[in-house]
Amino acid sequence: MGKRVKYHFNPESLSFERIQKTAIDWMKQLLLHAFSGISMGVLFFFIYMNIFETPDAKKYRVENERLQSQYKVLQLQAKHVQSVMTDLQQRDDNLYRAILQADPIPPELREGSFGNTNRYQEFNDLDNKELVTQTSQEIDRLSKMAYTQSKSYDVLLDLVKKQELRLLCIPAIMPVLNRDMKTVASGYGRRIDPIYHVATFHAGMDFSARIGTDIYATGEGNVVYASWKQGYGNCIIINHGFNFQTLYGHLSAMAVHVGSKVKRGEVIGAVGNTGKSTGPHLHYEVHFKGAPQNPAHYYFMDLSPAQYDQMVQISSNYGQTMD
Repeated sequence: MGKRVKYHFNPESLSFERIQKTAIDWMKQLLLHAFSGISMGVLFFFIYMNIFETPDAKKYRVENERLQSQYKVLQLQAKHVQSVMTDLQQRDDNLYRAILQADPIPPELREGSFGNTNRYQEFNDLDNKELVTQTSQEIDRLSKMAYTQSKSYDVLLDLVKKQELRLLCIPAIMPVLNRDMKTVASGYGRRIDPIYHVATFHAGMDFSARIGTDIYATGEGNVVYASWKQGYGNCIIINHGFNFQTLYGHLSAMAVHVGSKVKRGEVIGAVGNTGKSTGPHLHYEVHFKGAPQNPAHYYFMDLSPAQYDQMVQISSNYGQTMD
């Protein structure tokens, strides 16, 4: 079949004339068809990509949704672990360390800080970078807390192993025989100075007794001072370790010297009236971490509950010290 010949009507000659196409006309027609085909292809591609998913796109979408779900589950688990760690920390600081008289761990040491590091920059190219970064930071923080808590338990275990030695060293008896409570002269706290007649802080406890009455070491330790001390007269200081020291003042005689190792109940000296004193007595102090403590809290191996209550009542009734 031959080519179809096309005509057009010429209104001037009132006749049909054959259409003659040039090479340019053919080129224009070819380009028009090519453009139309390409435009339809691009339009179809975008419609297909927005309405229909390719197998790979569907695979990636499903995987991404699964990863998001897993990260959300991780966040819920991290919150649960956080609650457990908080409970362990509170028990550690307020119970175990309190019983063993260990300082609590500072919060900044427990949790650490990762906010100023570049460890999370590798997540910047991810679609869910905020979710991934937040979850990673939480897990890192929990890992730091768990590591610190583990080390804390190691320290507490070591303290427990040393507890037997600590019980031998801690001041736990009265420095003079005082079971009838008649020799308590003045207790710990603000009292009237017997010489200056003004209210001052009395850092220890006074026991009135005859000169020459035996004085006992209240715990095992090493003598670090045995000489005259301003205000205390002849004075002995024992370092018991575990942050404890005891002081014995106004002695008439000293049976130990610096460097002597003493045991609880060992005679270390005799009651006297030396230094700033208004009568024969022993001035006794207990220090923990360098701070004076109420000695009445450290007689638990020597007194019954009834005797302890009696001693506290008697010592608190005296408003004036003997030194």
